[in-house]
Amino acid sequence: MRELGRLIGRGKEAEVHEEGEHALKLYRSADRKLAAFREATVLAALEDAGVAAPKVFGIENRQGRWGVLMERVRGPAWAEKMRADERTIEPCLKAMARLHVDIHGRTAAALPRQRARLTRDIARTPLLGEPLRRRLLDGLAERPDGDRLCHGDFHPLNILGELEAPTVVDWLDASLGVPAADACRSYMLLARGWPDLADAYADAYARTAGIGRSEIDGWLPFVAAARLAEDVPEETEALVAMAERV
Repeated sequence: MRELGRLIGRGKEAEVHEEGEHALKLYRSADRKLAAFREATVLAALEDAGVAAPKVFGIENRQGRWGVLMERVRGPAWAEKMRADERTIEPCLKAMARLHVDIHGRTAAALPRQRARLTRDIARTPLLGEPLRRRLLDGLAERPDGDRLCHGDFHPLNILGELEAPTVVDWLDASLGVPAADACRSYMLLARGWPDLADAYADAYARTAGIGRSEIDGWLPFVAAARLAEDVPEETEALVAMAERV
């Protein structure tokens, strides 16, 4: 059995191992074959679109688990820079906003639709009462269904390298949709892990994109309600409160 290389990264659903000049993102659960193939497909589409994402080289099964063999990205996550020196926080947030807006200026083939994903997750979570669920689904149906590239998990842990030449990782949740909704998802994730930075980032994104902050905030009930389907019990109370703002 082929041995795994040195562990160089760890997340909720997968871990990343050194594989020579490449990296192997290996899902923790043995039943994630579909996720591995889906992520590889997304990365291939992003390469065609010229997006700052790792190049993909194939799918592998190691020790009964499925993984994606991809380009190994050098350099620390931006979260590490920001934690190590608070003077880097402001330039990192501004660079994040520029990078996010650049991503949103692109599109790619063969990606799911953002609004369809939000609808599915709101419909399937058992953590919403039916009257609130119906209000959310009705409101979401009236929202635009965009065609811009959206990352779905854009935050400082998923951006690596230098400010001038970053690479964005973890594209499994990528979709085609509305940029403001993707920025709202980033705001919500930051509000949980980096509460002091959430508003600063949303404001920086709005300025860079040339939109009003209200365009981002208007998506919050829908993005928060969909997040309930991701099994994050420590966030349930806060997410339901956000969803009730619809």
